[in-house]
Amino acid sequence: MTYSYTNTDSFTIAHARKLAGKVSADMNQCRLFYGQPSEIGIAQYQDELVVMLADEYVDKYEFGFKTSDDSRVVSWRYTVTASGDLEGGRSGGLHAKADISGAVWFNFMWTNTKWWNLTDAGRETVRARHKIVRTSGEPPTDGAGRWVQDRSYGAGGVVLQREEFRPW
Repeated sequence: MTYSYTNTDSFTIAHARKLAGKVSADMNQCRLFYGQPSEIGIAQYQDELVVMLADEYVDKYEFGFKTSDDSRVVSWRYTVTASGDLEGGRSGGLHAKADISGAVWFNFMWTNTKWWNLTDAGRETVRARHKIVRTSGEPPTDGAGRWVQDRSYGAGGVVLQREEFRPW
């Protein structure tokens, strides 16, 4: 499913920074609870997310921990939607008690049709504006837990709806 960012408000780079800031605040809380990602990594992920949100290329965004067989242990996924909301909620409130022993950090971004309609050169031009290098792949599958829709962050008529995968 794809969403349009079109609304009566104009979505700007400032709005993208605000939304990416909420996600990076969540990553910082994740780092405090679980030790990953690094501060430098968080800054780089935030820069990438600002670029990709501002240019309207993001469909979903997720980070968390997975097992060696690619099953989620705990993670946070954000779905981009258009909304009339101009302001969104407070970041934080992440699940703090998951057992991540043996799990590894992951970060996954789903891009939308607008991204894939760019030429290869166009995508490379966008990628050159941040330091994250992504490869093709699939997100992890659900492990032993459940999804809980818990927060939404809005700016400029665009909302990031956050879901948290929590272990049982």
